[in-house]
Amino acid sequence: MGTLVNKPFYAALLEHGRTHDNVVVVTNDLTASCEADGFRDAFPSRHVSAGMAEQALISSLSGMAAEGLYPIYTSFAVFCTRRPYEQILLTLAYPAKKATLVGFLPGLVTPGGVTHQSVDDIGLMTALPNMTVIEAGDATDMETVLDAVHPVAGPTYIRGLRGEVPRLFDEPMRLGHHRTMFEGSDVLVVVSGHLTASAHSVVADIRRQHPGVGLINVSTLKPFDDEALIQKLLAATTVVTIENHWVVSGLSRIVGQVLVANHATTRLVSVGVQDTFTHGGSAAYLEDFYGISERHIARAILGALGVETDSVGQSEGGGIVTLTEGVAEGL
Repeated sequence: MGTLVNKPFYAALLEHGRTHDNVVVVTNDLTASCEADGFRDAFPSRHVSAGMAEQALISSLSGMAAEGLYPIYTSFAVFCTRRPYEQILLTLAYPAKKATLVGFLPGLVTPGGVTHQSVDDIGLMTALPNMTVIEAGDATDMETVLDAVHPVAGPTYIRGLRGEVPRLFDEPMRLGHHRTMFEGSDVLVVVSGHLTASAHSVVADIRRQHPGVGLINVSTLKPFDDEALIQKLLAATTVVTIENHWVVSGLSRIVGQVLVANHATTRLVSVGVQDTFTHGGSAAYLEDFYGISERHIARAILGALGVETDSVGQSEGGGIVTLTEGVAEGL
C-alpha cells in the first residue's frame, strides 16, 4: 500500500528551519543517520553537534528553551529516551520546556539488539507529566509532524521513521485526531507506527470475508483524549491493538486504561512485544519471533472473530529469551 518516499523527514526539518528562525537542531554523533544533515548544511550556526553525551545534551536543550530558542534533538529512540531519562524528567518535563525529541529506529526495526531496540520508549515518555507523545505511521506523518507539534507549549517526543517510508495517508497529521482506514466495529483494530502498513494489508484481506472489521491509526499517544476515538473503542465488541513496543506499557496499556476507566465490556486483544528482552536479527525474523508479523496480526484478528487458524509448524511469536539463549543470540 502506498508509494515509498525517500527521507521525508530530511526535507521537513529543513523547511521547518526556514519557517521558524528560532529552531536549533542538536545531534549526538548521528546527524546524517537521523536526516539532520540537510539542516546542518543549510544553517550551520543553528546546529550543535554535542557528541555521545546525551545526558548533558538534554540538559542543554532546557537552557536553549529558556533563552527563547526552540531546540529539536534527533537521534535513535534509545538515545532520546532511555539513556538520558533522568535529565528529560528533571530539565524538560518538570519545568515544561518547549523542546522536541525525534527518536528513530523505534522498537524492532533495527537489527542492533537490546541496546538499540526501543521497545520501552512509549512507556517511558507517556509516564512523564507535561510530555506530549507522538508516533508517526507513514511518510505524510514524517513530512507534517513538526508542524503538528509546533503549537505545543511543552516538551514533545516523536517516534519517527527514517529512510524509505511508505505513504499511506493524504491528509497531514493533526494532533489528537485518529485516522479511520476501514469502518467497522465487530472487531476494531487500532494500530500505531510502522506496523500501520502491515495492519492495513491484513485487514484489507480479512474484510473480504468479514466486512465488520475496522482499522484505525493512532498517532497521538499522549494526551490520549480524542473523544471520537474513545467512543469508537467503547462501541466495539473487541479491540485489537497492534504495536512495535512492549504491550505492558505501550498502546495496549493506553487503550486498556481507557476501557477500564469507562467500565467498558469491550474485549482487548494485544499484538506486540511481550514481557521479554529482544535480540538482533533481520526485521522479518524479529517480527516473526516476537509475534508482530502480518501472520500474527491476522491470527489475532481472526481469533477475535472466532475463526480457527492453522498454526502447525509456525512460531507462536512473543518468544521469551532465556539467559542462555540470549547469550547465544549475541546479547
